[in-house]
Amino acid sequence: MTLTRFVLENVLARATRLRTLVLGDLMLDEYVWGTTERISPEAPVQVVDVSDVELRLGGAGNVAGNLHALGCQVTLAGVIGDDADGEALRKLLRLHAIGTDLIQASPQRATSRKTRVLASNQQMLRIDHESRQELAAADEAALLRKLLPALERADILLLSDYRKGVLTPSLVSSLIAEARQRGVPVVVDPKGSDYRRYRQATLLTPNRKELQQATGSHWQDLNGLSQAAEKLRSQLELQALLVTRSEEGMSLFRPQQPPLHLPAQARDVFDVSGAGDTVLALAALGVATGLDLEDAAALANLAATIVVGKVGTSTVSPQELLDAVGHLHRDTHLKIQSREGLHRILEAERHRSRRIVFTNGCFDLLHAGHVKYLQKARALGDLLVLGLNDDASVRRLKGPKRPLIGQQERAELLAALNCVDYVVLFAEDTPLSLIEAVHPDVLVKGGDYDRETIVGHDLVESYGGRVELIQFVDGQSTTLLIEKILQTYLDEEPRG
Repeated sequence: MTLTRFVLENVLARATRLRTLVLGDLMLDEYVWGTTERISPEAPVQVVDVSDVELRLGGAGNVAGNLHALGCQVTLAGVIGDDADGEALRKLLRLHAIGTDLIQASPQRATSRKTRVLASNQQMLRIDHESRQELAAADEAALLRKLLPALERADILLLSDYRKGVLTPSLVSSLIAEARQRGVPVVVDPKGSDYRRYRQATLLTPNRKELQQATGSHWQDLNGLSQAAEKLRSQLELQALLVTRSEEGMSLFRPQQPPLHLPAQARDVFDVSGAGDTVLALAALGVATGLDLEDAAALANLAATIVVGKVGTSTVSPQELLDAVGHLHRDTHLKIQSREGLHRILEAERHRSRRIVFTNGCFDLLHAGHVKYLQKARALGDLLVLGLNDDASVRRLKGPKRPLIGQQERAELLAALNCVDYVVLFAEDTPLSLIEAVHPDVLVKGGDYDRETIVGHDLVESYGGRVELIQFVDGQSTTLLIEKILQTYLDEEPRG
């Protein structure tokens, strides 16, 4: 299976029925925004003039936030301090419609708060207030008692370990064993140098530095990484190990299969804080909705490309994922659809209120005029469907010597354009039946047409759609291009 838009749509549809249980270190992420234009007279440090202060969910809370943003049913568990920051965290969770029934307050602990000072979107300083000691035995026992009934109802368990003391070795081992008995997958974002507590989990998602710390090895290439990762995966009896490698992407390790190295897709990286939370959430979502491990890793990689383009701990939305997977799909066969396949796709697009643009043509000998026309058409809506005349209909329209390029090759060339979302072939002399099937919001034709002569204009306007005319670039046409080629080669003098 490949992570296509269709596959992703199925995952997002299943997400609304998914019952997720998240346990881990809860924290407040505080962002102090400001500007800096001067040096303090008291010490050689910059002065930040504060313009805003913002609280966000951090740690396991951010994992839960990512799942909730994708429509999952989320139960969040953890231990916080009996303090003002703890109450602020509960309030923030309630604002995100995430339940707090399984969150305990302990007088012996302080609620973790990470304060980041940013000027011009650049982090200048971080201040941490937190407890790092392991849970007291009484707190651990009370938490486990609450978790077991929740685990009975869960489809997947996520453990978000920041090494702040909540995920003790005995608690983690007990939960993994209980989850295995119930057939519940366990996905873990690990920390520390001793990973024995995570034995027999379904999937671990360490980053490169964390893997080096856990294995005590420092490799220089992918071969060294693969050896260390596979050894750890085997020792811990994991179904898989997904290693995030920052700007280099991710690597997936499974039994009896070669490593899968996924390249990073991010174009702009503003902030990697919280990216591990998103990877954990999306990898778990993929596993719980039935994706194979390769596609679950690809989904996590896709989400990471989005979240690192934002400042601070953030979540990803369904639409952001759908848009991103659309940009990644440069394989032309994924965009060339049958009429039936296109119908299923467009139904889902309409449910998201996406504006559908339709145009059609032969597009024989693709040239810059075609490309500019299609770019302008795409700008009129959210996606562009292109109806392409098959070879037989082109011959009826253009004569027996056309097309110069066959229908499959023409479709491949057009599908390779970023401005074209889907290509569908049609055999009729007019695209009317295809227009009826697509039901576009915008029908586009070239400026050399008269509106009243455009096939389908009355149909589209009858249900509130509109017709748009786009002028072709002067001096650029297939006919002129053919004439130029013929003239060039006919005029060429024979070589001796």
